[in-house]
Amino acid sequence: MAPRLTTSSYAILALLAIQPWTAYELTQQATRSLRFAWPKSERLLYSEPKKLVDHGLATTHDKPIGKRTRAVYTITGEGRAALQAWMTTSPEPPALEAEALLRLLFAENGSTDDLISALDTMARDAAEMYEQVATINSGYLDGRHPFPERTHLSALFATFQLELFDLMMKWVEYAKAEIATWPDTEGLGMTDRTEAILNSIKERQSVLGPHETP
Repeated sequence: MAPRLTTSSYAILALLAIQPWTAYELTQQATRSLRFAWPKSERLLYSEPKKLVDHGLATTHDKPIGKRTRAVYTITGEGRAALQAWMTTSPEPPALEAEALLRLLFAENGSTDDLISALDTMARDAAEMYEQVATINSGYLDGRHPFPERTHLSALFATFQLELFDLMMKWVEYAKAEIATWPDTEGLGMTDRTEAILNSIKERQSVLGPHETP
């Protein structure tokens, strides 16, 4: 029995819906785009296409490239139908994976310098990713989108990523300002400043009210 499909499977299937790719080309395209929304797929690029073939959702054929041959993966009609069916299902809840936040959560096991260093790294990474996304999308204005018919999707996708990375950078500065007032990372408990932060959260919730599901 072929392994069941995962979100990463559908991410690769969606790339195949754009055009046929070799495994190497899939890796390049995932590095360019998928890593900003579903980085898990990058680690599975060489196994997922084979899984899709096992499910009859893609086919493969060898194509001579120079003195070598590479397997080229192409979506099937069944693959397109499966992709369309997946688009009608409910997506998984958002999940943020940031090791610097994990370091913050357990910061009592290190020093304030350790914590600030971790947050600085998070901010640098966010700034780098911001520039990468901005550079990719600014090129679209010069007609350098590899798939111009998909520009409207890529541009809207970019707005979320840029807002997220900008938020990360701003939050790091806010967090560092708070940490600068700490004598240490452990045993502080409910300080006046911590109580003020919690009250601010409570006030914001009362003003905004519960978020309604559309």
